[in-house]
Amino acid sequence: MTFVIQTSSFRLERRRRSPLAEGIRIALIGRPNVGKSTLANALLGEDRMLTSPEPGTTRDAIATPFVWKEREYRLIDTAGLRKKARIDEKIEQMSVGETIRTVREAHVCVLVLDATTMLENQDLQIARLATEEGRAIVVCLNKWDLVEDAQAALRKLRDRMEISMPQVEGVIFVAVSALHGRKLDALMEAVVTAHERWNTDLPAAKLNRWLAGVTQAHPPPLVRGLRPRLRFCRQVSTRPPTIALFGSKMPDLPGDYQRYLINSLRDTFELPGTVIRLQLRASKNPYVEER
Repeated sequence: MTFVIQTSSFRLERRRRSPLAEGIRIALIGRPNVGKSTLANALLGEDRMLTSPEPGTTRDAIATPFVWKEREYRLIDTAGLRKKARIDEKIEQMSVGETIRTVREAHVCVLVLDATTMLENQDLQIARLATEEGRAIVVCLNKWDLVEDAQAALRKLRDRMEISMPQVEGVIFVAVSALHGRKLDALMEAVVTAHERWNTDLPAAKLNRWLAGVTQAHPPPLVRGLRPRLRFCRQVSTRPPTIALFGSKMPDLPGDYQRYLINSLRDTFELPGTVIRLQLRASKNPYVEER
């Protein structure tokens, strides 16, 4: 099988150095037979992965180094994740375990969907696995050349993702044809963008100005007659951005209000599609005397 690449940006580069600890680690995840191995071959520019119309061809997670626009990457094609009821063979159970480990080690997870069937419940479960592990996510709509009404299909997909996956609201969608090598540059640009957002480091001063404004506009609700007080915050880690909130009565801060804060963070600091975590920490403000 020959793959026609319509861009000269991709080239596979052999290196003496080990690729395992270098470059952005990209994991291709999704259901069986959505074209992950075909996409991997297209990105690498050669037939490195075994492809077949039969689902479940890929059993092992295979890492391959490559370079795109003078930047190093490590591409990992993974076995498709089936529903638990269908995981009967011991070897496939091992493949699923390897895929989960690959997701945990990846920087960016590219959720590959079959554009002819779009988003199924199993796709959502796989996406949730990636978000629970705090990975950056890009949604790749493969076989897009087979879709008749592209605008309607994309609108339907966005609506369902916003309802089912609010934790990655604004996630980047890229429509490609892996078989014909179309829109691969757009996919890689989306990977770089998602990775940059995932690595965002927010200054404490800007964060605390945001906190003052957001709590003034919409204070935390009363819980058993008492209102949690959010005093200050700071970012404690990246990958994904993790913000520690300090204040009083923090265990009482409702989940709905926490989601409001996360959405506000995402909008204010332009982090669409990025997993953001909050850590609630009880702390006394050294400049305010408790009554």
